[in-house]
Amino acid sequence: MAFDVAAEAYDRFMGRYSGPLAEELLEVAAAAPGQRVLDVGCGPGALTERLAAIVGPDAVAGVDPSASFVAAARMRLPRADIRLASAEALPFDDASFDGVYAHLVVQFIPDQPAGLAEMRRVARPGARVAVTAWDQTGRGPLAAYWAAAHAADAHVVDELSMRGVREGELAGLLREAGFVDVEAIALEVPVHHATFEEWWEPYTLGVGPAGGHFRASDPATRDRIREEARSALGDGPITLPGRAWGAIGAAP
Repeated sequence: MAFDVAAEAYDRFMGRYSGPLAEELLEVAAAAPGQRVLDVGCGPGALTERLAAIVGPDAVAGVDPSASFVAAARMRLPRADIRLASAEALPFDDASFDGVYAHLVVQFIPDQPAGLAEMRRVARPGARVAVTAWDQTGRGPLAAYWAAAHAADAHVVDELSMRGVREGELAGLLREAGFVDVEAIALEVPVHHATFEEWWEPYTLGVGPAGGHFRASDPATRDRIREEARSALGDGPITLPGRAWGAIGAAP
């Protein structure tokens, strides 16, 4: 899924959006001092760091399947318990956490039912789980890239096929996994770019499905995508909506 990249590349590509969204998520699904919390798919540690500021780094754990991301998160938070692991095989005991977070992750879990079952297993009864995914139906921060890609490449496969990227899907997944008192939420974090080049350059780093699509395209298609995007967005400044869907539930 093109996430086996340097942590710096991920931060340049997605950190500009995921960090502000993490702040919005914690406004509605905040951890509390005294809790032990888990960040599933923690990446380089943007949300993990924010959780540590609330509960303390010794009370935070995180997992990610990318070795480079785990190394970056450990450097960022040396006292936190950051481990190399997948969502489908969390290396923690049953009922270990008071809160479980999966920020922009669930749509990428190969076996979603298994990953969510693991989150339920490690959550204490009554613990809250909070999950997010970018809206891929038109107002997410990647919409401009995918619109340009579709205009340039008739065979493009975007992120709409992933479950979790449409309104209500994450809430449905939590209910299917056995979580209770599930609430669907929507978050929005408009992001500003001074120039077209500032917006465009991170797509060339090969991060995520969009970056993977760019890297896999031939040079002529890359040029067409770039020009389609520039035609739609202009030279800057550029302000993009950053809508994400989310869901919050409780472990039974």
